[in-house]
Amino acid sequence: MDILLKIAIILLIAKFCGYLAIRIKLPEAFGALLGGIIIGPMLGIVSFSEDVSLFGNLGVIFLLFLAGLETNFEELKGVGISPFIIAVGGLALSIALGYLIGILYGYPRITALFLGGVLMSSSVGLTTSVLIEMKKLHTKEGTTILASAVIDDILGLIALAIIIAISKSGHIEVREIVILLAEIIAYFTLSYLLGSSLVKGALKIAGRIDVPEALTAVAIALMLIFSYLAEEVKIASITGAYLAGLIISKTPESQRIKDKVYTIAFSIFIPAFLVGVGANTNINSLIKAGSFTIVFFGIAILTKTLGCGIGALITKRFTLEEALKVGLGMIPRMEVSLVVANSALIGKIFDESIFTASITMILLTTIAAPIFLKWAFSRAAQEASLKA
Repeated sequence: MDILLKIAIILLIAKFCGYLAIRIKLPEAFGALLGGIIIGPMLGIVSFSEDVSLFGNLGVIFLLFLAGLETNFEELKGVGISPFIIAVGGLALSIALGYLIGILYGYPRITALFLGGVLMSSSVGLTTSVLIEMKKLHTKEGTTILASAVIDDILGLIALAIIIAISKSGHIEVREIVILLAEIIAYFTLSYLLGSSLVKGALKIAGRIDVPEALTAVAIALMLIFSYLAEEVKIASITGAYLAGLIISKTPESQRIKDKVYTIAFSIFIPAFLVGVGANTNINSLIKAGSFTIVFFGIAILTKTLGCGIGALITKRFTLEEALKVGLGMIPRMEVSLVVANSALIGKIFDESIFTASITMILLTTIAAPIFLKWAFSRAAQEASLKA
């Protein structure tokens, strides 16, 4: 099939299935994933060749660039240390149990480490929509979930950079991890300190050039340059893209850039990434990883509920019931988990059965989280009315 027709089908299926998902109160990304499964392994309409995969790879970079643009540290100043403790609790337990389950099932250590990586970061998009629907977004639990999810994403990206760097070096030793962490901190610090003034200057000049969309083009070029430099120092390109977004978010042009890049990214590249992940899923391989998929999904529920819940209790700002709501609100996995799973598949760290089990876990957590969250809030409301 010609590449032009392939891309046309990918974009149409992503948006149509995304619309259907939104209609039943699920994330648009959920629908795009399912759409990819339908036109890929189920119907065999589209196969992902190298040229089409390039669109998907750029989609990952755009996704993390936008995440950086949307990170607002000003909003985090008033929430205190509680969200940080909650995020660390959920992330640490997810990586630890993900690694452990991988080892228990006999997978190599690097594969087990990536399994922990798939579990580590929450996706707050779905939870936010549920909280808005229930009018609970501005409650103590709602604001804590949102702040914790932002910190969770940042910590998850740092952890992902370490995991990818370990996969490239082939070592999992404390000394290696300390060195990698130091390299990542140095990269972030130097890039932020030295890059901020350069980025601001480049964008200022671009804004004065009387050429259509010069500002947008320069911003995207900076994103790609930061991604390239990250790869050169053996850190994931997506880490560079996130850092570029983070730096640009502090500039006066950030909102204009975000609006333009959002249009480009969600029109072409991010749909290609999401549909591509679905298309690379092998339904038949679920048979090989049947019991593992069920256990992996259970671990996904347990790690965030327990890890984030205990983190909330440690802060001494939440009752047991409130901590449970926070933990349940952190269950959904999506963007970062997809990036980790896709990276592991491309790097031949995951085989088709593990990759499919990971995608299944992601889809199931997006379905389960709203159910659990609505139950927790309705249960609290019923108990409050009984006491009254």
